[in-house]
Amino acid sequence: MSTCTRFAPSPTGFLHIGGARTALFSWLYARHHGGAFVLRIEDTDLERSTVESVNAILEGMSWLGLNYDRGPFYQTQHFPRYREVIQQLLDAGHAYHCYCTREELESMRTGQMERKEKPRYDGRCRHRTEPREGVQPVVRFRQPGEGVTIVDDMVRGRVVFQNSELDDLIIARSDGTPTYNLTVVVDDMDMDITHVIRGDDHLNNTPRQINILKALGAEAPRYGHLPMILGPDGTKLSKRHGAVSVMQYRDEGFLPEAILNYLVRLGWSHGDQEIFTLDELVRLFDIGDVNQSASAINPEKLLWLNQHYIRTLEPDHVARELSWHLGQIGIDPSTGPEPRDVVQVQRDRCHTLREMAEASVYFYREFAGYDEKAFQKNLTSAALPVLQALHDGFRALGAWEKDALHQVVLRTGEMLELKLGKVAQPLRVALTGSTMSPSIDETLVLVGRERTLARIERAQTKISESSA
Repeated sequence: MSTCTRFAPSPTGFLHIGGARTALFSWLYARHHGGAFVLRIEDTDLERSTVESVNAILEGMSWLGLNYDRGPFYQTQHFPRYREVIQQLLDAGHAYHCYCTREELESMRTGQMERKEKPRYDGRCRHRTEPREGVQPVVRFRQPGEGVTIVDDMVRGRVVFQNSELDDLIIARSDGTPTYNLTVVVDDMDMDITHVIRGDDHLNNTPRQINILKALGAEAPRYGHLPMILGPDGTKLSKRHGAVSVMQYRDEGFLPEAILNYLVRLGWSHGDQEIFTLDELVRLFDIGDVNQSASAINPEKLLWLNQHYIRTLEPDHVARELSWHLGQIGIDPSTGPEPRDVVQVQRDRCHTLREMAEASVYFYREFAGYDEKAFQKNLTSAALPVLQALHDGFRALGAWEKDALHQVVLRTGEMLELKLGKVAQPLRVALTGSTMSPSIDETLVLVGRERTLARIERAQTKISESSA
């Protein structure tokens, strides 16, 4: 059978970083082996599953570029199939009805804990043949009481479970709805999933699922359980550590390529290599190289990776992401220079696209006011003749081009016997409101003729008002 992996999130929230890494590793394994990648939405928790969460998962997968070959499938559309399998297990004696009440189960648990025993269902309804009036039963899977179940884990190696330690888990609630361990087994079987890559919080479910598959006469997939991702302080990753949602990283100005490169290095390595193209990852990825220990988030490394991709990816590609960020701060990219041109002059100066968008506002609309220190130092009465000479020179230009603009700045300095900084810095503050911008030639090109002349006039007026 050809390789087939799946990513099966529950739509009870956003696509978080841990889920995105699981999706990436599953996607890479399928692509490396020329197999298929399936997206399955496990939405049987009807109370907590939401359409908004489904959309967030789909949006996150799309933004990361993790395309799936089949799906998305929704478990709520498979309820008839689950009922069929539950009945099949009942008919074969691999499952039974349990009539224990909530109070009885709680009493059982309390007694076990008092005796310092592992809390678990004790199987008291295993041999019950008569229904119990007034109690709607659940359905439990009859675990084999002897022997072992072996998980040949692709990450952790051989893990042995004693069947005597596995309790008879519920596979159908009293209202007939199936539980997680049943739906997962049926879907993995029906969808021909050959390899399951998921978080190690599912490891204890694995022997139970293998035994259900055996009872159904199906072959179990290979499993690989990934260690968790920790916060920078070594504790469980949570909102207090910053962004944990994939789309929150987009909001903060990260490129999908940086996120993918960062995620793959959380637990996987190939020698000392840090930067990987997607093609390299597909070629090199081996689930057996995943570390068994947890990995910690490193925000500084992610920023470094993001700036690397901002600098090295095609400007048009980065510009598409930058356009979105400009829109988020109320700027229509069509009202100013092409975003790709902004990327080319700002890419070495910014670590994130949000930072780039916020640093580029003056290319698209008037800035609110001058930085006070920049104004006091550079836009003095001595700057008035400089600004007037520049204004005259720019207005006389035929073509608004970098070389011609540079010559105007140089000639102004020569005419007034000033060093370049004494010409360029007052002009920069007049154009941008601060002393921070790309080179003055590049800034002039992107601000454009009309805005440049108007802003010089604005600065002259402000200087005159300040002097008066």
